[in-house]
Amino acid sequence: MSLQKTLENQVKQAVLASFNVSIDTVEFQATRKEFAGDITVVIFPMLRYVKGNPVHIGETIGNYLVEHVNQVKAFNVVKGFLNIEISDAYYIEFFNGIKNIKRYGFLVPNEEEKAIMVEYSSPNTNKPLHLGHIRNNLLGYSVSEILKASGKKVYKTQIINDRGIHICKSMLAWEMFGNGETPENTGLKGDKLVGNYYVKFDQEYKKEIETLIASGKSQEEAKKEAPLLLKAQDMLRKWESGDEQVVALWKQMNGWVYDGFDITYKNLGVNFDALYYESNTYLLGKEFVAEGLKSGVFFKEEDGSVWCDLTEEGLDKKIVQRADGTAVYMTQDIGTAIQRIKDYPDVGGMVYTVGNEQDYHFQVLFIILKKLGFEWAKNLYHLSYGMVDLPSGKMKSREGTVVDADDLIEEMAATAEEISEELGKLDGYTEDEKKALYKTIGLGALKYYILKVDPKKRILFDPKESIDFQGNTGPFIQYTYARIQAILRKADFDYSGALNSSDIVLNPKEKELIKQLEVFPEVIQNAAAQHSPALVANYTYDLVKEFNSFYQNVSILGADNEIEKIFRVQLSKHVGTTIKNAFSVLGIQVPERM
Repeated sequence: MSLQKTLENQVKQAVLASFNVSIDTVEFQATRKEFAGDITVVIFPMLRYVKGNPVHIGETIGNYLVEHVNQVKAFNVVKGFLNIEISDAYYIEFFNGIKNIKRYGFLVPNEEEKAIMVEYSSPNTNKPLHLGHIRNNLLGYSVSEILKASGKKVYKTQIINDRGIHICKSMLAWEMFGNGETPENTGLKGDKLVGNYYVKFDQEYKKEIETLIASGKSQEEAKKEAPLLLKAQDMLRKWESGDEQVVALWKQMNGWVYDGFDITYKNLGVNFDALYYESNTYLLGKEFVAEGLKSGVFFKEEDGSVWCDLTEEGLDKKIVQRADGTAVYMTQDIGTAIQRIKDYPDVGGMVYTVGNEQDYHFQVLFIILKKLGFEWAKNLYHLSYGMVDLPSGKMKSREGTVVDADDLIEEMAATAEEISEELGKLDGYTEDEKKALYKTIGLGALKYYILKVDPKKRILFDPKESIDFQGNTGPFIQYTYARIQAILRKADFDYSGALNSSDIVLNPKEKELIKQLEVFPEVIQNAAAQHSPALVANYTYDLVKEFNSFYQNVSILGADNEIEKIFRVQLSKHVGTTIKNAFSVLGIQVPERM
């Protein structure tokens, strides 16, 4: 039983024994730094049940705890707050129990429980991955790892949007203007090559719109009647009808893109257990649209389009299939969700990592799946996140003003190299070791900067700021981990033995560090429940700050006696292990030397 649970039970017993009243809950908070104590009981909520002076009530409960709970050594009451001091023996025994647990805070997945499928990345095959995709991938991957650490079985997946008008635009532009360019004969990554033609389509399309407007058309008319758009729409219809030439071009260009994506995913350090393709799932979606029509979940308009009426849910009507019978995104998402449960019957819920501009879409999708009668639809969650901006402004793919993911990853490593060279701490490193370190620091900086922010918040991303070796940054935490490893290398004695709590008197800095370690399992569980890597990231920063305060105020290898020295090295080692574990669920590596 945890210390807080023990205290909760004993506080309830104290109230019952002293005031003959039962209370349901006890409110705790961390003791404020200016007062003695480790954990605080808030007395004010009890006044609904116990009549009297809050200070008197607090003192009565405090005396009861000192008498009945071994771990409580003293207390003080400040107004309506009972500050409880916990004995050193409790913290030392707790530490002895966790110091050799390499995956402390992580639970083994319960095979009896239903699994969770986490979707992330989910790109279109008409352009390379960009900064927005990076936030998506980092969030989805990290949430998957946090859920695993919390004791869930997890499948990582993505839906590749490989069909539709956007894909046809890049295909048509390549067909018209490509002159046989390939990744092989240009040296370009396949996703970049295809992305160039998506931008080319937009450039030529705008020229046609201008020409039509000059001939007397309105802007709306010009946008709809531009020959390039009409050709792209015709290509989509041919693709859906299985035209051999169009399908062959589609397969060729998508193949180029997948090869490019694979390189980016590898460089970013993310992976997937299963891949789904819109081209394979939209037909299943159409089957269930037909089923929904029969059961009355959907209705057909006069033009033949199919809709779902969500006015009773406080929403509007949503199209699920166009009048010409072609699928929309909703059709595909219905099919994809159903196919995933068919493929993975042990999945009982799904997390969709998608930007907040799609909040309404997922609200509608989840309602439709419930209306179609799927029990698991109640366990669907939209991990909605804010956009990533740059100091220069918003990115637009079709105008070619995006920050390419590959370029950013390279830039981060280059920035890490520049700053590391300035600091001049890499004597004795080979060139390969330096290169690997720059990548670890650069990627760590990028990932931490993005993941430390609550997913719902918008981010203004500044690469230089993210690689600062001071403050709440990835490199600062990585540097602290490397510092701990240096201490362990210098410790030329056996520090692995068990220590008796009676032999150690905790320094306040040691105690604060153990208290910080104690909350790590709770942080993992909270981060899983809230789908928020930011909780883990900011916990790790707090742990590192606490360690650095300990390091600056307490001599580790120069301790007064052997027992103190062993204990402080053990404590340092476990802090390092916890940093590594916390960063592992963020997808961040830690270097042994910096």
